[in-house]
Amino acid sequence: MKTKVKTQEELQEIIADLHTAGKKVAFTNGCFDIIHTGHVRYLKVARGYADVLIVAVNSDESVRRIKGEKRPIMSQAERAEVLGALSVVDYVTVFEEDDPHRVITELLPDVLVKGGDWDVDHIVGRDVVEENGGKVYSVPYIEGASTTGIVERILERYCGK
Repeated sequence: MKTKVKTQEELQEIIADLHTAGKKVAFTNGCFDIIHTGHVRYLKVARGYADVLIVAVNSDESVRRIKGEKRPIMSQAERAEVLGALSVVDYVTVFEEDDPHRVITELLPDVLVKGGDWDVDHIVGRDVVEENGGKVYSVPYIEGASTTGIVERILERYCGK
């Protein structure tokens, strides 16, 4: 079985082939620590903007720097595998930086999508995508759907916290 998890170098070749075939490529990124309905709905919308959806996942070290020492809960390999199992996701890659600017610059997607907790003007990589004729979208945030909320619910129910 072929894996959807690719290096950025592999994705550059894949994207070149997709563009040659006239396909549009969308890109999004995040920690995706515990996949939940908010993620799934967001990824469905992101996939609707293009023919192919690439998801860049923050590495374990990157998540720790962003979210704190107790995160991630799921390893980068597990998170990438789960995302790759979703039919709306065509490719997954892992990146080490705290933000995806370098990856976006290397891959040059046609469409950049982030969740509604990001205002379009503050989406990292917007400059690169728009300079290359692409579009940037902020998908409405699903209230109450978050990994932190799930963790808090688990603690409350099982630990009384």
